Amino acid sequence: MMKKNIKYLAVLALGLMACEPEFDTPINESDVYKSGEANFSKYVALGNSLTAGFADGALYITGQENSYPNILSKQFALAGGGEFTQPLMADNAGGALLNGTQILDNRLVLVFGEDKNPIGPSVYTGANPTTEISSNLGGSFNNMGVPGAKSFHLVAAGYGNVGGVSAGLANPYYARFASSATATILGDALAQQPTFFSLWIGNNDILSYATSGGVGEDHNETNNIDPSTYGPNDITNTNAFAGVYSQMVDGLIANGAKGVLLSLPSVTSIPFFTTVPHNPIPMDALTAAGTNMAYAEYNGGLQQAFAALSMAAPGVFTAEELEKRTINFVEGQNAVVIIDEDLTDLGALNPAFAMLPKYRQATPSDLLVLTSSSVIGTRVDSNDPATTIGVGVPLEDKWVLTPEEQTAIENARSAYNATIVGLATAKGLAYYDAASDLAQAASSGIPTDGGIVTSEFASGGGFSLDGVHPTPRAHAIITNGIIDAVESKYGANLPSVNPGDYGTITVSNDVN
Repeated sequence: MMKKNIKYLAVLALGLMACEPEFDTPINESDVYKSGEANFSKYVALGNSLTAGFADGALYITGQENSYPNILSKQFALAGGGEFTQPLMADNAGGALLNGTQILDNRLVLVFGEDKNPIGPSVYTGANPTTEISSNLGGSFNNMGVPGAKSFHLVAAGYGNVGGVSAGLANPYYARFASSATATILGDALAQQPTFFSLWIGNNDILSYATSGGVGEDHNETNNIDPSTYGPNDITNTNAFAGVYSQMVDGLIANGAKGVLLSLPSVTSIPFFTTVPHNPIPMDALTAAGTNMAYAEYNGGLQQAFAALSMAAPGVFTAEELEKRTINFVEGQNAVVIIDEDLTDLGALNPAFAMLPKYRQATPSDLLVLTSSSVIGTRVDSNDPATTIGVGVPLEDKWVLTPEEQTAIENARSAYNATIVGLATAKGLAYYDAASDLAQAASSGIPTDGGIVTSEFASGGGFSLDGVHPTPRAHAIITNGIIDAVESKYGANLPSVNPGDYGTITVSNDVN
């Protein structure tokens, strides 16, 4: 019999939270360090969750303390860098309250069963969150990373207005430390008169589209360059991105500040998209035969449509698409059945075929999002095996990133990165190709003294339990990449950090 058996978590080795990091080079040798042409006395970091230290699906103190800007600031301090402050959360639970009501979930932790085998990530319930969004921290902070921010949000007035948080009109993280209800992230950063900055923004301009399984609009198709009209899961138009990114860079360098720009990694190579296989459905021969009988009418309808349309509209419904849409289960592992809106609307071609839905089975080119593991193999009706999601009930589009959607994401990312590297060159700024390092983690891995860091979910050491955000160890690798870029561009001499001194994921059974 077919059973729910989606094994996507294989924890081979865990690097748990490490002790206080140490420098590769002893502090007493700090006289050899120099800033070169740069001035690190006032370092300000702008960005989104990657900059803030967001991890495991939440923002919490330990993640913030191990963010790359905070790690980097300690290295800058050895070459004239000043104090580096962050809008720290109130605890390590990760959730947050708005007027006493919890609006942000607690972090994820890795849970083990009584047999000592990993069960998977679960929401931490060992402590209640104590961070109150409405209690503005006041003042400015060197780390201006705001989880959830897209490029245009950094210049959006009112993005930190606490009064707009409950309606989704403002960002709860920025509301905690915005200088006023009408402030902008860029404006609050510039008010600090930075002498050096890092800018890593643009990931969310495509990431929300990707994590939603492509449920959103690609504004490179609509040619809409007005971000104020965008939905939360839309892809930002590349011209709109270029305009706002250039505006930010010009503002940051206006008073002579130096800085480093970071490229955007491929979102489709992170574990959120590479962990759940396209064929997670096990079947024996008898169950496969019975399931194929249930799809016999659907498959027969496709054959009839192909025969009729081949004569009436040759080339519109091809043999290749017919094969793609034909459902067939076999003994062993099977691909899930999905809804693919890019398939031909047969009913529009001939009303006689209006009852043929846009179903097909997933292929290795499809990417199932990590969260799909919670629904694949479950039943809409617990008493009816025919309602098994992924078999009798197709997986909705929001759970799958199709090749066409991946292409839209990659086209936008390539254009964003062209803007970033072009401005770094034109404005004489350092450039760190973070995309290259994260691509290496996804392929061969990055060797460190703490082992090879990969993008393997939970066990690879590079990504936290949300499958999207870096671990402290990965933040250390990013820090070293930035240091290399800064040394190369400005003639600085800075100590690198030891990634092995930084932890990865947290194990805890404090969950309900």
